[in-house]
Amino acid sequence: MIAIIDYGMGNLRSVQKGFEKVGHAAAITSSPAEILAADRVVLPGVGAFEDAMRELRVRGLVDPVRQSVAAGKPFLGICLGMQLLFETGHENGRHEGLGILEGDVVRFSVPAGYKVPHMGWNQLEIVKPAPLLAGLAATPSVYFVHSYYVVPKDRSIVAAEASYPGPFTAMIWRDNLFATQFHPEKSQREGLKMLANFAELTA
Repeated sequence: MIAIIDYGMGNLRSVQKGFEKVGHAAAITSSPAEILAADRVVLPGVGAFEDAMRELRVRGLVDPVRQSVAAGKPFLGICLGMQLLFETGHENGRHEGLGILEGDVVRFSVPAGYKVPHMGWNQLEIVKPAPLLAGLAATPSVYFVHSYYVVPKDRSIVAAEASYPGPFTAMIWRDNLFATQFHPEKSQREGLKMLANFAELTA
């Protein structure tokens, strides 16, 4: 079973529908027991870092997330769900994240002519061939909506970058842990292929 974590923030149904389109059932759940029992776990999210961490704590979901990653099962963070995996978010102050990965979440500082949030289609530059990218074009186009991005301390986990206008981390991969700053469920054919690749990973 693929468990999509429901903590009250995120486009959960669109992620679920994305998996359904590629022939894989996924359950939206806020049950720690169901998350721990799942074969694969997805942490999506849209909104503020601080609010999301509060909801995860209130609902008793912090430990199930950490345990799922530690257990070696395929785990996918999407957008805010990627950012929450890191140590510190700097949105309206300094806030503690899940701390599964070392690094910070910072706001774009862009030149005149560039808007924040960064919104729309952008090409990925592949840094290392993560399993989620199997069968995709050399520079796939994906859909972003975000004002903040992650700065990992360990550059070896960066699987893909995009530019706005300078390069930023767009995908990470470490062992069983994957995360995307973009929305694969909104990225049409290329994004759906990533969801299929995730669903078909050998746990």
